Amino acid sequence: MGASASTPAGPFSLRRELLGALPIIEHFLVRLGIDDLLATYVVSTDRRVRLAPAKVLGVLVRNLCVRHQPVYALGEWAASYDPALLGLSASEVSMLNDDRAGRALASLFDADRASMLNRLVLDAVAGFGIDCQTLHNDSTSVRLSGAYRNAVGALRGGKPTVAPARGFSKDHRPDLLQLVWILTVTAEGAVPIAHRIAPGNVEDSTTHICTWDGLCQLLGRCDFLYCADCKLATKENMDHIDRGGGRFVTVLPQSRKEDVAFRTWLVTHEATWTEAMRRPGRRLGDPEDVYETTEAPWPSAEGYRVVWVRSSAKIERDAESRRRRIAEGIAALDELNQRLASAKTRMKTVLAVETAAREALERATAQRWVTFRVEETTEVRHRQESRGRPGANTRYRRLTRIRHQVRFSVADDVVAADARSDGCWPLITNDRALDGAELLIVYKHQPSLERRHHILKGDQLVAPVFLHDPARIEGLMACHFVALLVGALVELVVRRAMADRGITELPLYPEDRACPAPSAERIFEVFAGCSRQHLLDAHGELIQTFSPELNSLQRQLLNLLGVPAARYR
Repeated sequence: MGASASTPAGPFSLRRELLGALPIIEHFLVRLGIDDLLATYVVSTDRRVRLAPAKVLGVLVRNLCVRHQPVYALGEWAASYDPALLGLSASEVSMLNDDRAGRALASLFDADRASMLNRLVLDAVAGFGIDCQTLHNDSTSVRLSGAYRNAVGALRGGKPTVAPARGFSKDHRPDLLQLVWILTVTAEGAVPIAHRIAPGNVEDSTTHICTWDGLCQLLGRCDFLYCADCKLATKENMDHIDRGGGRFVTVLPQSRKEDVAFRTWLVTHEATWTEAMRRPGRRLGDPEDVYETTEAPWPSAEGYRVVWVRSSAKIERDAESRRRRIAEGIAALDELNQRLASAKTRMKTVLAVETAAREALERATAQRWVTFRVEETTEVRHRQESRGRPGANTRYRRLTRIRHQVRFSVADDVVAADARSDGCWPLITNDRALDGAELLIVYKHQPSLERRHHILKGDQLVAPVFLHDPARIEGLMACHFVALLVGALVELVVRRAMADRGITELPLYPEDRACPAPSAERIFEVFAGCSRQHLLDAHGELIQTFSPELNSLQRQLLNLLGVPAARYR
């Protein structure tokens, strides 16, 4: 039942206003000052505008934080809530529609969006004491829906708009146009501090220089540790950061010669491994995963440190993967031999059989360990030329048939050599102060960034994007960034409070199961049903208001978040 709906009860009626998690979100938005920033930077000079774009954008941000609804359903969603929690008056809620939302997003693009978001992030860093010593960067694709024939990167108000394009789709939809979303977060709490939108066909390795320069400008310094995936490990990227006085750490790609050289060196040498960290096994009962590090005997071609990491769990996974691929390769060759034994086989030459065997091993990715040779034999048989019982004068015709068989074997020496480097992978860095264990801990925070992408595509439902104006799309992506920032700050505050008070877990999961690391989404779900009831008389006059009764878990969460319970009264 919406906020405007009433339930008759004789001469009285009840009107319900949904609160949900909006009081919590409102508390953090006030701390961030987002409404004031929007009002300052997104200003409309058109006197015909009845609802300020800044107010519409505020509703959009709240919607993305709680439950994403399409732009055309924004008014219907807002009608269920207390207007004050949306930054609106009761009369302004009815003014929300898709046209105003679209125009507000375009106004956000036209405004000095970069300065506004920079001010927002810097205030969050200062207000919440966020550590920006280590930053993590990664990108993902955002698929669109439609042709976008007019989205060609043209200028709007002197600012370029992004051009959707087909590229490597991380959503596995290469048939759709896409944009590339580039996000940078802190190591502590994975708090978003910067984002960019790039054309859908941009190559990831070309984005890091611009991203790093922007971070230096945002933070006013360059000595932070910049962590990213293996696309950072190009000479141009690493040299640019190093010359600028920055620090970086990333994975060295397997295509680099240093990778092959070290694995070859391990076959005849013993590296000195030092234990760096331990983690519980993936499943209950699995042994601990022990990580060890060692310095490579030589630097990279650019002169940077290479630190190798070895994981006990990855050793087992690599060995099992190799065993499985060898088995699949042998099975593929056995199947090929069965086809060759058939009289209907079309492979008549040694070259054709060798090509088929090679392709079979490549499909199983077992060509490194399984070798083969093709044997050709001639089968001779005689057949009488005419029908009837054979006799002394019966003439016979000599028939020959060439048969092929694939003989294979496992290269035990190659298997043994590869087993020497099982579980190993290299990190490359220009930081000389951090030891191997510290570098590993830094890089192990990189997956936390993936969760922000998961929230963007999951809870916030960013894809597919149905807006067709590139300016409106960029405005919407800025709202998504603000919503991600709010959610990350909620998680950061509650986890800090738990650590300070010695609380190891909260019963947030169904059946009161324990949650050691509460997420913003799960916290918001706990408050999803909270609402207040207004008792009205027959003339619609307010008689009494009934505030929601909070349970013990809800009160505990509010206390940990620093949100006054009075916000629900």
